[in-house]
Amino acid sequence: MRYFVTGATGFIGKRLVKKLLARKGSVVHFLLREGSRDKIPALLEYWGVSKTRAIPVFGDLRSAKLGVSKEDLKTLGDSIDHFYHLAAVYDMLADADAQFTANVGGTRNTVELANAIRPACFHHVSSIAAAGMFEGIFREDMFDEAEGLDHPYFATKHAAEKIVRDELKGAWRVYRPGMVVGDSQSGEADKIDGPYYFFKMIQRIRQLLPPWMPTIGLEGGRINIVPVDFVVDAMEHISHQPKLDGMCFHLTDPEPMRVGEVLNTFCRAAHAPTMSIRVNAALLGFIPKSIKKIVMSMTPVRRVRDAIMKDIGLPSGMMTFVNYPTRFDSRHTTQALKGTGIACPPLASYAAPVWDYWERKLDPDLFIDKTLRGQVAGKVVLVTGGSSGIGLAAAHKLAEAGAVTVICGRDAARLAEAKKAIQADGFDVITYQADVADMADCDRFVELLIAEHGGVDILVNNAGRSIRRAIEASYDRFHDFERTMQLNYFGCLRLTMGLLPKMIAQKRGHIINISSIGVLTNAPRFSAYVASKAALEAWTRCASSELSDVGIKFTTINMPLVRTPMIAPTKIYQNVPTLAPEEAAELIAEAIVHRPVRIATRVGIAGQVLHALMPRVAQIVLNTTFRMFPDSDAAKGGDQKAPPMSSEQVAMQQLLRGVHF
Repeated sequence: MRYFVTGATGFIGKRLVKKLLARKGSVVHFLLREGSRDKIPALLEYWGVSKTRAIPVFGDLRSAKLGVSKEDLKTLGDSIDHFYHLAAVYDMLADADAQFTANVGGTRNTVELANAIRPACFHHVSSIAAAGMFEGIFREDMFDEAEGLDHPYFATKHAAEKIVRDELKGAWRVYRPGMVVGDSQSGEADKIDGPYYFFKMIQRIRQLLPPWMPTIGLEGGRINIVPVDFVVDAMEHISHQPKLDGMCFHLTDPEPMRVGEVLNTFCRAAHAPTMSIRVNAALLGFIPKSIKKIVMSMTPVRRVRDAIMKDIGLPSGMMTFVNYPTRFDSRHTTQALKGTGIACPPLASYAAPVWDYWERKLDPDLFIDKTLRGQVAGKVVLVTGGSSGIGLAAAHKLAEAGAVTVICGRDAARLAEAKKAIQADGFDVITYQADVADMADCDRFVELLIAEHGGVDILVNNAGRSIRRAIEASYDRFHDFERTMQLNYFGCLRLTMGLLPKMIAQKRGHIINISSIGVLTNAPRFSAYVASKAALEAWTRCASSELSDVGIKFTTINMPLVRTPMIAPTKIYQNVPTLAPEEAAELIAEAIVHRPVRIATRVGIAGQVLHALMPRVAQIVLNTTFRMFPDSDAAKGGDQKAPPMSSEQVAMQQLLRGVHF
């Protein structure tokens, strides 16, 4: 047998060619672009044959007669037993122009070649999409009855099949596979399409919730999913059976599942929570299409929708197909495969290998550089308060990752020590003496940064001042509130606003504000500190709302208690759990890599939720800790050793790890 195959390097085509070459004495001629000549050795190895049995024919889907040379036309003429046309765009979300070029123009050029070389039979691989959004059961002998062909994928698949039916001069057979996923045994696949688009959402749910927790999802219409090995086996067998010319075959699952059932099947395969409550998406059908179109065209609605879809990893166009209305009759296929053992397996029997292969080989996150070096190498990163504590640890980490690391501080001697410590490990850092609490010095520093570095790419507002003192001990110390606000709020704000214009002009920039867990828990004795950090957080929320569309990202880190020189005067902190500066630096690295809106500990989030849902209970808990832990000797003007802690105090600080007492 001699075969000609287009799309032989594709997901289905590569496997079909291997199946054809398994036939004794078979020879396969396959279309290949000249620019893909280097793929030949790998293809021959995959197929397990020599170049005498798998012969490339160079051409292009976009050219008349596929651009095949006169010599090849002469060689192929009247010698091909089966011509398989698989080259096409199989992605519903692909660019419309690309779909029309490949699916319609490519098929017309392919038919033109087939008419020239006159194969015994032409096999066209179409898709169930050729039926459009047909309401009801679509039979294999139906074609002109297709409806709802507005989407370019449906339109091009229908148009391509029509070209074969109307313009081919010889015998033909058409195959309409369902949504093709990976191999039912290995899960192997080449690309992400169809149900794979939901996998990232399932993965996110699994990361957030335990598998036993019930969730809410959509029910939707029935979608037809088939594994690639079934499609290849069925097509290879049917194409070699006699007396089937002029027929169409639905390579589909005879028992298709609804969207909700499909998602739950993959949720179980992923060990993620299943959607025990499923809302039928058809319930939204009472809203007139014109009203939905108007609402969805509104800019705020459209941007929110796009942001949500992007966050859960779903292309926005996928929701169009949630209520897919078409069922497919496959009696011709069933009859042709009778007695062969070839049948579409139930999804539940192969969902696990399909999920496993996706997560190990196809998950888009696998191809994103999530290393700190990948995010900061060659970029200018400024860390304020970088001469000690969190700032120094972060600067060391950034310098090691290849960033142009800039730190500032008030004390020239400590800056020099920091630079020496980083250089001792083989890295470098740029130091500037600057007082962030001094507005004039902030302006001078901004001008210097722009002149020397063209601005900064990432700003870490780390410099800060903390005061642990009860309000009843602060009546005559109003300056505590003023100086804390001056550095923690006005200083950070002055520096940020000075650097923002350059970031906006470049349409990129990331501002990381080191806030406190105290803002979430409203820690007593820290009214000055928490108020200043809360003010910065409020400004950040406003700024992020204004600048989200110009490439500026903001991240707030509600840092738990960290063992730094800032907390050293409070001797009681020598006996409570704290983060090391290096651990705090890891949170900053996480902020740079992932750029979330907020990073907070579970205790911090729990405190925020408690204040929102049961504010009176939160007040009682915090008042108890306030009375349990006395003012520090530093706050009283003394300087004694850390006092011994009672068992009750130990239990409380272990329960509320990282919270300021």
